[in-house]
Amino acid sequence: MKRVEWWVLIVCAGFLLRVGAAAPFELNVEQVTSGDKHHFFGYIGQCQTIPWNASGRYILGMEIDRIDQMPEPDDAAEIFLIDTQNENKIIYIEKTHAWNPQQGTMFYWNPNAPETQFFFNDRDVESGKVFTVLYDIEKKKRVREYRFEDTPIGNGGVAADGSAWLGMNYGRLARLRLVTGYPGALDWSAADPAPENDGMFIVDVKTGKKRLLVSYRQLEELVKKEKPDLKHTGLFINHTLWNRDCDRIYFIVRAGWNGKDSIPEGEKRLNVPCSIHADGTGLTTQKFVGGHPEWAEGPLLIGREGKNQIVYDVDQKKVVEQWGTRKVFPNPEGDISLSPDGDWFANGYKKGDKNFYTVYRRSDGAHAFSEGVYKGNSSGNIRIDPAPRWNRTNDAVLIPGLANNGTRQMFLMRVIPEHPAVAKTEPWSSRMVQSLIRSNPSAAGIDFREKVRWHYATGLVLSAMLKEWEQTKDASVL
Repeated sequence: MKRVEWWVLIVCAGFLLRVGAAAPFELNVEQVTSGDKHHFFGYIGQCQTIPWNASGRYILGMEIDRIDQMPEPDDAAEIFLIDTQNENKIIYIEKTHAWNPQQGTMFYWNPNAPETQFFFNDRDVESGKVFTVLYDIEKKKRVREYRFEDTPIGNGGVAADGSAWLGMNYGRLARLRLVTGYPGALDWSAADPAPENDGMFIVDVKTGKKRLLVSYRQLEELVKKEKPDLKHTGLFINHTLWNRDCDRIYFIVRAGWNGKDSIPEGEKRLNVPCSIHADGTGLTTQKFVGGHPEWAEGPLLIGREGKNQIVYDVDQKKVVEQWGTRKVFPNPEGDISLSPDGDWFANGYKKGDKNFYTVYRRSDGAHAFSEGVYKGNSSGNIRIDPAPRWNRTNDAVLIPGLANNGTRQMFLMRVIPEHPAVAKTEPWSSRMVQSLIRSNPSAAGIDFREKVRWHYATGLVLSAMLKEWEQTKDASVL
């Protein structure tokens, strides 16, 4: 052995067997925004929701005055950019009256111009009509507004190729499940529990034309095939989600989610997953795989079955794969997000007054756990869900949390790769030494010692590390 004596290798190997090799990556959480006001991004529920623009310089966000209640109809939220190249300076650019604490305002950078343009929802305060805005940060103005006077709708999900967005009646959502709608929004189909002229729309980004993809009447008929005695006070749709190929949409048909008064006597809340092709064909019910699923490739949907994190094929209607174990994913029902390159998977879940995250690498099954991020004890409409959202370079996730002063702020969870000296191309001596450093940041902790005390094992390991440094001159060893 050329670089270090054989006994050094044996010593390090012995400690590795006891403490376990270091994870191939780590997670580091840092606070991005601060101040007396509240700052957040919003929803995970659009395929490849990325808060960063194309270059990664700007992160979208919203600023509000309070988080202890749903917004009043007159409450506006400030829209801003975080300049990551200028000490995270906040640049205020717009306002919106169409937002809520869970979804924000459905931000989405325009796939056709991701460096400068993004979509968000707004609402006319006087009429209550919701519409979608396309804003250009370079021109510093709204370059387009998608308004439909008789049937006002807002963005419920932009296709990843930028061809279209899904349109929803946010007034109906606010009436039937407040947390997913906008207070003060006009509900133009309130008179009908299952209207023929309302449902999920598709709006062409270029032409601005819309078409009704599926109506609530169609959905009622579909559900009654499996539940012929269905009774409800009003259907609505949640979690409209394009797949990555932009040819399928997954969504959940619901009723009775606005308290006991919204459920007919003897009935239960309706919660039926469905999918449909973007051309309007293939409407069908699906197996329930969790309340916040995420698309992988093609027809594959990431969700949960029981206590397992699974992959479900919407075409075959069956589970085709399981990721990790129950130890890796303590709560597979949590908020989930797949990175743009499809290799990194983030699962966020609640435990007590904190949100925790597992990041899992699909290519080799490697994973790491985050520290807890304080979320407080709020619940219901004003709760702070984990909502992880990846950046474009697949090495950082935007997450929410509460700062020390009690304000809601934006945090960044970075994926820190293994130390360069631990790369698989490096000699085992270097890899073992770096693993020991990670397992024991302080030499006093070597051999699992809680009290500072010189010991034979301490001297032996440090001697081995010194010999490694003499060979490599790697400053991180000292």
